[in-house]
Amino acid sequence: MGQDRNNLEELGLRPLSARSVVASVLMAMHPPELPAALLVRLCDRFGIAPGTTRVALSRMVAAAELAQEDGGAYRLAGAPLLARQRAQDEARHPPVTPWAGDWRLAVVVSAGRVAAERAELRRALAETRFAEWREGVWLRPANLPAPDGALAREPLRWLLARPGEDPVALAAALWDLEGWARRAGELLAATEAEPGDLLDAGEDRPVAGFTAAAALLRHLRTDPLLPAELLPPGWPGDELRTRYSAHARSVQGLIRELAAAN
Repeated sequence: MGQDRNNLEELGLRPLSARSVVASVLMAMHPPELPAALLVRLCDRFGIAPGTTRVALSRMVAAAELAQEDGGAYRLAGAPLLARQRAQDEARHPPVTPWAGDWRLAVVVSAGRVAAERAELRRALAETRFAEWREGVWLRPANLPAPDGALAREPLRWLLARPGEDPVALAAALWDLEGWARRAGELLAATEAEPGDLLDAGEDRPVAGFTAAAALLRHLRTDPLLPAELLPPGWPGDELRTRYSAHARSVQGLIRELAAAN
């Protein structure tokens, strides 16, 4: 299946807003910073009017999602987007280690937390690829580094354990592995292996390419990154990472060419 707007829309994907384009581009940069004029030109390539992009930039600064630097550049700011950038980097280059069979288990031991605090704790555990086994009990195989930062200071008790049940069956019960693989297959079928140069293409091709890249990465961020021993045969995680890297190279090439043309 070729990569175009129609095919992507069939998967429920729509062209991104100015805010989404800006956030996605900066999260892919190291450091996450680009000149305002370049962000405006880049969004223009995706069919977003310059005025719309400037309004989005102003609103993102007001919301503390961006910081404006001297000289007119914008830098990614704010804990949520910076956390998403770290999760994005992990999705592209998983820090997995050999698995010895242990599972990392977190038990919530604090009571009296308000709803917003409970929701934030659940979000943080899910983003670090833990699954809720029972209410207040989260676990995953210990093939990723132990959580640090805020989670290490949260009202949690951390244990290493080996569940008595079959680990393959447990993984299948905790994560919808078949559903994840099916969606990955749909995205692979709807995107090109090598999207190529986006600078000289018409508007549709950059829009479709960027939308596809964002969709691939969004799905990769939900990869549970389980040990190979627990995954179904033919798991498409690595193929999806390779496909996203090809799209990311095309978008990065477009950024470089637009910057050189300034």
